Amino acid sequence: MFDSISNAMKERMRYLETEDARDRQDGTPQPQRLRQIPPITGRFLAILAAGAPHGRVVEIGTSAGYSTMWLSLACRERECGITTFEVLDNKAALARETFARSGIEDVVNFVHGDARDHLGGMKEIAFCFLDANKDIYQSCYDLVVPNLVNGGLLLVDNVISHATFLERFVQNAAKDERVDAVVVPIGKGLLLCRKI
Repeated sequence: MFDSISNAMKERMRYLETEDARDRQDGTPQPQRLRQIPPITGRFLAILAAGAPHGRVVEIGTSAGYSTMWLSLACRERECGITTFEVLDNKAALARETFARSGIEDVVNFVHGDARDHLGGMKEIAFCFLDANKDIYQSCYDLVVPNLVNGGLLLVDNVISHATFLERFVQNAAKDERVDAVVVPIGKGLLLCRKI
C-alpha cells in the first residue's frame, strides 16, 4: 500500500508537514493551525482502515487533508471512497487543494459542514477517524458507534496530548459495552474502539 504513494502525494505531504511545523513554531493562532497527525499516525490509520470490515470509511475533521491522503491509500486498496467533513472555510479550501494536487479526488467525498448534521444517517460505517475540536468528541462518538458495522473501528486522536480534557470521554468509551476500547500510544495518543 505505501509503495503506491504517488510523487504528487509525497510532495503534498511534505508541504503540509512543513506548514504544520511552521504553524507550531511561529505562534499561528490555534484555529488557523493545521494541527495534523504525524506520519506514523497516518501509517497506522491506513493499515487499520485497509483491514477494516466492509462498509463506509469516514473522517471527521479534514483540516488540510493530510490524514485524508493516508486514508485514501487504504480506500484505493479496499476499492471504496472516503467521506470527510470539515467546518472551517480556510481549512476546506486547503483540503480541496490537497485533494486536487495529490490526485485523490476520485476517492474523496468532501463535505464542507458539520459532521454531526450527517452522521446519524450514515449507516454501515466500517472505519471512522475522529480528529476535530475536542468539545464535540462525545457527540460524534454517540452518533458514530450505533452506525458501526460489527467489527467496525473508530479511532479518536489526541487522547494522550489532551488527556485531562478528554479523561471522562475516554472513561465513557472504556465502559461502553458496545465496543472494546484501548488507548494506543502512537502520535498524540489514539483511542481505538472496535464494535462488538
